[in-house]
Amino acid sequence: MKISKSSSVLSVVSNVDKHSTNTNLTTLFNKYVDKNNVFSWNSVIADLARGGDSVEALRAFSSMRKLSLTPTRSTFPCAVKSCSALHDLHSGKQAHQQAFIFGFHRDVFVSSALIDMYSKCGELSDARKLFDEIPQRIRNIVSWTSMLTGYVQNDNAREALLLFKEFLLEESECGGASENSDNVFVDSVAIASVLSACSRVTVNGVTEGAHGFVIKRGFDSEVGVGNTLIDAYARGGHVDVSRKVFDGMIEKDAVTWNSIIAIYAQNGLAAEALDVFDQMVKSTDVKCNAVTLSAVLLAIAHLGVLRLGKCIHDQVIKMDLEESVIVGTSIIDMYCKCGQVDLARKAFNQMKEKNVRSWTAMIAGYGMHCRAREALDLFYKMIKAGVRPNYITFVSVLSACSHAGLVQEGWHWFNTMSHEFNIEPGVEHYGCMVDLLGRAGKLKEAYDLIEGMKVKPDFVVWGSLLGACRIHKNLDLGEIAAKKLFELEPNNCGYHVLLSNIYANAGRWEDVERTRSLMKNRRLAKTPGFSLVELRGKVHAFLVGDKEHPQHEKIYEYLEELNVKLQEVGYVTDMTSVIHDVDQEEKEMTLRIHSEKLAVAFAIMNSVPGSTIRIIKNLRVCGDCHTVIRLISKVVDREIVVRDSKRFHYFKDGLCSCGDYW
Repeated sequence: MKISKSSSVLSVVSNVDKHSTNTNLTTLFNKYVDKNNVFSWNSVIADLARGGDSVEALRAFSSMRKLSLTPTRSTFPCAVKSCSALHDLHSGKQAHQQAFIFGFHRDVFVSSALIDMYSKCGELSDARKLFDEIPQRIRNIVSWTSMLTGYVQNDNAREALLLFKEFLLEESECGGASENSDNVFVDSVAIASVLSACSRVTVNGVTEGAHGFVIKRGFDSEVGVGNTLIDAYARGGHVDVSRKVFDGMIEKDAVTWNSIIAIYAQNGLAAEALDVFDQMVKSTDVKCNAVTLSAVLLAIAHLGVLRLGKCIHDQVIKMDLEESVIVGTSIIDMYCKCGQVDLARKAFNQMKEKNVRSWTAMIAGYGMHCRAREALDLFYKMIKAGVRPNYITFVSVLSACSHAGLVQEGWHWFNTMSHEFNIEPGVEHYGCMVDLLGRAGKLKEAYDLIEGMKVKPDFVVWGSLLGACRIHKNLDLGEIAAKKLFELEPNNCGYHVLLSNIYANAGRWEDVERTRSLMKNRRLAKTPGFSLVELRGKVHAFLVGDKEHPQHEKIYEYLEELNVKLQEVGYVTDMTSVIHDVDQEEKEMTLRIHSEKLAVAFAIMNSVPGSTIRIIKNLRVCGDCHTVIRLISKVVDREIVVRDSKRFHYFKDGLCSCGDYW
């Protein structure tokens, strides 16, 4: 039996030897395939390409040409597709040359495949040249979509939208979108590319306009189009509209659910992400996959809900997804942000395959847990293992140095990243260095670094300097930093508060009053601080001065009891966090009701003696709260872990892991 024509060669070969445990594909191919028949070769190339085995597909194409067989128009699209998948421009050009020699370069399907190949290899000009050479009368939707997608993939959304405008003009010239017309018109694949382009331009209303076009043409029922719309609105900052599109979709697939869960998680709406995941599991037949669990783990990391994180980790094991690099990296990030850096390292060590993101996540985890030396040790191992650090890796390394005050090491890696790894420092790296130098008291050095920056300093850079000026009471540089911040973010109340603190420390109460009046006149409100604590599977939230919690009266009573015990061990109220020029008693009362203190008191009252307490604070913990919690850990003999906006603090026996350096 010889196979010819358009039979699926590999499937036939597989069926013929389905009982064999040691199949020799080459032997079977030689036995059952007519090597002198070009159609057999076309089928082999197509099967390999569609199965994702691009290298073997190109090898088959090469073998066919060595036999001097004349290719047909069906030979080239899948061969070129394999070049695209491998981003192999050299082989792609060779295939293009072969298509030209045999006269198939004008074929619309071959041309479309070549356009896609050149686009994926970053050669947009060659792709556009090919597109323009296709006669208008034979261009089809595949040609247009290939070029549209090429522009989107190469971050040239504006050209993609201009091309789509051309397409619509040509479509209208050919008779419009009449159902009775024989012409080929826009399809759902092209619409998806257009929507992707819309999400990448800054012009207001573009996505909304495209959405209207989608409804007008009747593509709103297409799952792929709906999925792209969800992403497009989210990229434009309209998460609420993404949810409306999601709710309006009659049919949803795994991509739909994954998209909305990831969007919520990435935008800090962790509770909403987990609600959608719960709905997906309980009310649909759609199965979760590696992408789903990665998004869910990100949401859990934001909330710091360790118990749920462990449950999802168990699910990963049950689904045999432990070897997934994406999931493994998400598990590392989750454990780090839930305060379990040792469990994160265990998961890291168990990963059979690691990429640069896996290493970076673990390095960042050590950094935020005040374990800078371990972060640097792991970084050395990463380099030794041959994994090349990227832009984000160096942000994590410099951040770790900043948390621990490792000035010398910070300077070393800041200079090394460009000299040895050809990575130019960006604004994030400068921000870390300014924070490192500033908190170490080297304010002049930090300011000089800002003045010499190759990129424009942002609010993070100037904010780090302003924060350091508050710590070290440097009024002159503080005013310079504040002035820059007022220009960058005039409505951010936090900078006015920091400057007021600096004025208050210097006893310049007129400037304090002027700053407060400015805040009042502009109606600037400070971001409300809140703290979260998980007990028995439920997350409890506390605001400053909270009286909404059912146990608020008992909490305040217990805090009074604790305050007496704290004073017995030498506690003195730290007033530097209070900007108001009011009497001592009012200042003390203001500090006593901070959200993290309420959360700690509640957790002690409602948990098993000796158990660890875990708190999450959305803002940087203030100096007085840091002192209070440190002393509480000694008075009640508890380990207390607090994750604030900057790092983790481990309080035990009256000490903190940060060494009071934060």
